[in-house]
Amino acid sequence: MAKSKVYFTDMRTKAFGKGLMGKLANLLKVAGMDKIDFDGKFTTIKIHFGEPGNLSFLRPNFARVVADEIKKLGGKPFLTDCNTLYVGRRKDALEHIESAYLNGFTPYTTGCHVIIADGLKGSDEALVPVPHGEYVKEAKIGRAIMDADVFISLSHFKGHEMTGFGGAIKNIGMGSGSRAGKMEQHCDSKPFVDAKQCVGCRLCAKICAHDAQDFSSGKAVIDHNKCVGCGQCVSICPKDAISASYNSEPGSLDKKMAEYAWAVLEGRPHFHICIVMDVSPFCDCHPENDAPIVSDVGMFASFDPVALDQACADAVNKMPALVAGSILGERDRCHHDHFKDVSPTTNWEIQLEHSEKLGIGTRQYELITVK
Repeated sequence: MAKSKVYFTDMRTKAFGKGLMGKLANLLKVAGMDKIDFDGKFTTIKIHFGEPGNLSFLRPNFARVVADEIKKLGGKPFLTDCNTLYVGRRKDALEHIESAYLNGFTPYTTGCHVIIADGLKGSDEALVPVPHGEYVKEAKIGRAIMDADVFISLSHFKGHEMTGFGGAIKNIGMGSGSRAGKMEQHCDSKPFVDAKQCVGCRLCAKICAHDAQDFSSGKAVIDHNKCVGCGQCVSICPKDAISASYNSEPGSLDKKMAEYAWAVLEGRPHFHICIVMDVSPFCDCHPENDAPIVSDVGMFASFDPVALDQACADAVNKMPALVAGSILGERDRCHHDHFKDVSPTTNWEIQLEHSEKLGIGTRQYELITVK
């Protein structure tokens, strides 16, 4: 496979120059985003709105640039994400939209609307075949994402405690999964109930279509022989007593994530942007963020999300570690890899190796610098 082109611009600006937003707009043009036919097309901009309390998520200004460029080309953009599997402030559409607005992602700041792709309770999903899937044969994707004509990913590139880093592939694959889709990627088992927190209100039984709850003890107990892993009980519990069990064989999360990404992308136009700044060691799903592990690197764009993630990972690892004041100062830095030094049990290369095997893209890239 030939090398993919990845376009890059740094974070340097000049007084009275075009600024970072102008540089991003120029990057999108040079990288060829305008080659996509946006005219009259619904275009999803897949982004992470950030869990309230976290301050390392992408600023809404970046989303505004992308949305404005799409509208100039005749497209109908909207910002989207799917509800979370874990308990937090983005577990249903109402809280999710409120969290997005709180973090600045309003129609007035971004120039387009926010749509939570898997609906009110995280169950509005499309079942999408996965070409050559080894772990997933039919991905559960937020319906609004699959209803869109064009797919654009706008990712904050940072570390991640389970996958090494979170970039384009994670934003697309994990981020586009409905609640049941996220559970399928994360877990090899079903939800469980913390009896100490359960008050026996039976709301979970009311929402369950498979009669999987037993209340003979006065507390909910989930029968895993009946449970199908849809995850709706996780979001409905008023006491946050129901949780997913995050146990999965090493590497399977990365591979499932890649297969979900392929389900989202296959057969329609797509383009990808990664902003490598505020490179926090862990996911933006945390209601807090630790100090960056490297200085800001720049902005990257490509039609190939695999090459894009590889280029971003390489760029981060070429940067000197910010040892003073970051988690890397507390770690044994023996891997020559900032992500693995932060989370030694992870192997971020698995997601890219599997993505390449599926045919999403290639890890071989030509880096083209845009001034």
